[in-house]
Amino acid sequence: MRLILASTSPRRKEIFSLLGLPFEVVSPGIKEVFRPERSPADEAVYWAVEKARAVARLHPDAIVIGSDTVIDLEARTIGKPADTEDAMRILSLLVGRTHTVVTAVAAVFPDKNERIAIEMTKVRMRPVSTEVLIRYAATGEPMDKAGAYSLQGEGRKLVESIEGDYLAAVGLPLRAVAGLLGEEGLRPTENVETIYRRRDIMNWLSYEA
Repeated sequence: MRLILASTSPRRKEIFSLLGLPFEVVSPGIKEVFRPERSPADEAVYWAVEKARAVARLHPDAIVIGSDTVIDLEARTIGKPADTEDAMRILSLLVGRTHTVVTAVAAVFPDKNERIAIEMTKVRMRPVSTEVLIRYAATGEPMDKAGAYSLQGEGRKLVESIEGDYLAAVGLPLRAVAGLLGEEGLRPTENVETIYRRRDIMNWLSYEA
């Protein structure tokens, strides 16, 4: 059975590869436009499904996994920054506050059956200065990240604590993906619970357990 990850995100590709299953990467070719009437969770689910369906239409013989991540700041949806100035605006909103990283996963199967999972991870940001944010934004790291920061990169210096699924907050909830595939009889060759227990990937161990 072909397995396709409908994403060009290097972070999702790295996390997905931990399953130990052969897979392909196909860009969904979708431009995300948020709708104000949708909640952050609804946005994440909507775009995860749209990405998976877009690729499934081109590859109907495959199991296709789509995913989307947004930030929920007091019911306000925050996505990726448009430029450095926008990254500063987003980071200034998040600094010193707690927000929720919402990541949805959609699986589309060859029989047209669809399954969805969603994970919410709470992240507390440190109360850092504007100068620190300016230096971080200038690195370019925020540019393709929801919330304009990277948990596994230099952005981790802005984070005080994490509560929930770390891999989901990085971009793909591996445990949930394994569960969706398992419901259709596709089992990972690697033990997912061991991965979560060891936490020895993507700077996970730099955060307290």
